[in-house]
Amino acid sequence: MGMVKGRRKVSTKSATEGTANAVRRLTCSQVMAAAHFVSEDASVHDVLEEMTQNNWDHIFIVSDEGVPIGRIHAVDVLKLISRKAVNRNLAWMMMVPAIQMVRTPPLQVGLKTPLLKAGALMLTHDLNQLAVVNEDGELVGTVSHATMARNLPRFLL
Repeated sequence: MGMVKGRRKVSTKSATEGTANAVRRLTCSQVMAAAHFVSEDASVHDVLEEMTQNNWDHIFIVSDEGVPIGRIHAVDVLKLISRKAVNRNLAWMMMVPAIQMVRTPPLQVGLKTPLLKAGALMLTHDLNQLAVVNEDGELVGTVSHATMARNLPRFLL
């Protein structure tokens, strides 16, 4: 390294490589948030109650083993309620299983999945969050756009 005014010149290349490696090593298990979920036998009413009481915008449906089998967003519930064919009284909400609102299984990542890969999946599939599962496939947390926003800027600035 050359000398600049009596000080050792610091290589910006090695600092940049160190930051790049650090961001690549950041995994979902290090930054995930707690998952919001109900059991697979929950009704639409149960889902609506959980979402409104906790101010959540989404909720996962999990099997008895804790495996995510679906994800419901608040907009999905609003669309169902607003349909003119649906009677808006409380009785139907208690009778309809929430699992009927699920169209596809949720995308999920593992605990060791790099956060950048999870972010790429969210962008590719136009999702706001992903389920994080352990080795047994059980839901243990979520990563979201907010997770990315909280954790990636420290590597950029």
